[in-house]
Amino acid sequence: MTHIATSAEAQATTAPAKRSLNWRVIDIIVAAVLGVATAVIFRAWDFIAGPLSDPLDAVVPGIAALTAGIWLIGGVLGGLIIRKPGAAFFVEAFAAFMSWMLGSPWGIDTFYSGLVQGLGAEIIFAIFLYRQFGPLVAALAGGLSAVFAWGLYLAIYAYADYGFEYNAIYLGCSILSGMALAGILGWLLTKALAATGALDRLASGRSAKRV
Repeated sequence: MTHIATSAEAQATTAPAKRSLNWRVIDIIVAAVLGVATAVIFRAWDFIAGPLSDPLDAVVPGIAALTAGIWLIGGVLGGLIIRKPGAAFFVEAFAAFMSWMLGSPWGIDTFYSGLVQGLGAEIIFAIFLYRQFGPLVAALAGGLSAVFAWGLYLAIYAYADYGFEYNAIYLGCSILSGMALAGILGWLLTKALAATGALDRLASGRSAKRV
């Protein structure tokens, strides 16, 4: 006997399964691995960007913030790759913690920075309800992460004492760097990883295959 599908059955067959936002064991493992890998990137960047800060600021005070974006990339990668609530915050904070443990020259302030930077990125992914992960969302996540970091520096490093001009340049350069080096670069890295098949067990990998 030939079975004739009803319209309801046809819709059930063709409609994509609703994606769960609950964390799985694989998500936790990937988040931890991302955190450690990003911490290594942070420490490598310390040696590259750290010595450039004073010479750059000697040219234009505050412009050294153009190098800051790499230190914000953990939150963007966490949000783009894992696509679950809390992923951006966790990866950036965990990476900052591991960077501190690996000898960051800024000590425990590195961890504090990771907490607020991760929160900034997390807010953007939450605003988009963890449903959009394109370059614009990635850039916004990197940019807001930079704003939050600057807010922390106002408090712990008394940046407010440096004057309006310095802070305006620093904040503007931080946002640009966050959008480019954390946001767009993070998005490109996610695409590259998905293309290798390394993310096949995650929503980010499956969505890449549908494109």
